[in-house]
Amino acid sequence: MRKAIIVSGSVCAGKTTFSKKLARKIKAEYVSLNTIIVKNKLYDGYDRKRKSWIVDVNKLNRFLIKMIKESKRKLVLDGHLSHYLPKKYVEKCYILKCNLKTLEKRLRKRGYNRAKIRENLDVEIFDVCLIDAKERGHKIEIIES
Repeated sequence: MRKAIIVSGSVCAGKTTFSKKLARKIKAEYVSLNTIIVKNKLYDGYDRKRKSWIVDVNKLNRFLIKMIKESKRKLVLDGHLSHYLPKKYVEKCYILKCNLKTLEKRLRKRGYNRAKIRENLDVEIFDVCLIDAKERGHKIEIIES
């Protein structure tokens, strides 16, 4: 079975830039989870306060597993929910880490409100994506972006 490479980390940590470069380097197909989620309606609703989709991770995983099984090429999956994919479908998991001041600037540049910036900084401070990926048994490499 072909396996995917997943790239996770805090919002604005540099996942997309890293993922696209990696996909080009290894001649893999780049896949944006955000695009897949919206295009295929893999959400339960929209959180107006956070201005984000409420993703159904089980639906997302089922969709990604099917995509991995059907793909003729290796996939690089870019998204902060990618680490929820079961480890048997994952070759390697990259977790991107970002300096807090840089991360805060990027979040402000995106126009996020104070509460959303705080929430995303907390995700970085408490290594939420890294801990979740470790708990799922992924082979992890940490990248400082």
